[in-house]
Amino acid sequence: MSDSDRWERKERRTIFRHHVLEASMSHCRRGDGLERDFVVLASPDWVNVVPLTADGQVVLIRQFRVGSNDWAIEIPGGMIDPGERPIDAAAREMREETGYDADELVYLGKVNPNPALFENTCYTFLAKNAAPKADQRLDEGEMIEVFTAPLAELPAMVADGRIDHSLVVSALAFFWLHRGLTDKAGR
Repeated sequence: MSDSDRWERKERRTIFRHHVLEASMSHCRRGDGLERDFVVLASPDWVNVVPLTADGQVVLIRQFRVGSNDWAIEIPGGMIDPGERPIDAAAREMREETGYDADELVYLGKVNPNPALFENTCYTFLAKNAAPKADQRLDEGEMIEVFTAPLAELPAMVADGRIDHSLVVSALAFFWLHRGLTDKAGR
């Protein structure tokens, strides 16, 4: 593939706007002359945090998700505020959703949630020595149950579908890669 195979955006118009998402129709042309309309979703960048306690527990949250019409087991995360650094958003989201703070936040990686539709990025952090320090400060309408699970149980939770949120699975993959790489390096 060459640059002439790229789609060039010729026109973009907003078709829906909400505080967490904007949908637009992008009219594009490829180098061979083919023209097509694409739906593009714009959202602020997101963060996910894998909070690990000193005794090897992972701090998880459980909340009802209207999109899937079901309960979801997740890790803390959310939108990055304008002008906020991803690492600061990670600390804020963890504290707001769980009441936990950590000794150190370590950047693990980033993904594009769905490059066919979304323009944003989701950053993942490891929170080392996470511990409860405050009360939850939930957004209006949020109801989040906080619980811990042994780190060793998480692969089974992913495999059997108890954890099925794709960005959570992605964050755990980053964590397991980091852990494997740091274990081999003797850290």
